[in-house]
Amino acid sequence: MLLRHLLQVLNVSGQAMRQRNKTKIMTDLKTFFNSLIPVSTQSWDRFAALFTPKFLKKGDYFITDGQTAKEIGFLESGIVRAFYRNNEAIEYNKHFFVNPCFIGGYASLITKTPNQINQQALTDCNIQTARYGDIQTLYETCPDIERASRILAELFFVQKEQREIEIVLLDADQRYQIFQKDFPQLQQQIPQYHIASYLGITPTQLSRIRRKISGK
Repeated sequence: MLLRHLLQVLNVSGQAMRQRNKTKIMTDLKTFFNSLIPVSTQSWDRFAALFTPKFLKKGDYFITDGQTAKEIGFLESGIVRAFYRNNEAIEYNKHFFVNPCFIGGYASLITKTPNQINQQALTDCNIQTARYGDIQTLYETCPDIERASRILAELFFVQKEQREIEIVLLDADQRYQIFQKDFPQLQQQIPQYHIASYLGITPTQLSRIRRKISGK
């Protein structure tokens, strides 16, 4: 009887802990969403109910090229890279995602065509996922959710355009300085070759740039 009671207590404690973790994650998501636009309690409750937790081990993929996207994810912790892979199997890092942010094959979600960009966990990641179609069904009855989604899409567009301008108009030194400003925590968390790929340079070039900057 005592053993059974202890097991019941442990089970209840584990459930309570999981609930606290879930509450914290959804609080982080709510804070992020409210930073875009204030969301009503009713809309938030319906929106939050669509999400379920997902864990990605380092090296796992959230989505791969050729896959048609169905889900969008909120990155609660960890680092994810978005990258292309050409016919010679050479990889080009397009973006790094750090919490808090949304991840997923956005173009594929919108167009319902196969995704072209891989998204891979560079560290262990905790994610909240929801089916994009379910989110869209809320738009008619939850206009604040639709407005927040539109603002998020606009931010994605601005970010994409800014990145394209940097690659074309700025030299490697300038791109690296922007990287340091945008992702200060990544320097010690991911391999340098990933950073070099993101900047469009070789690891050797990156080493020279870092030495030059540290020598100033």
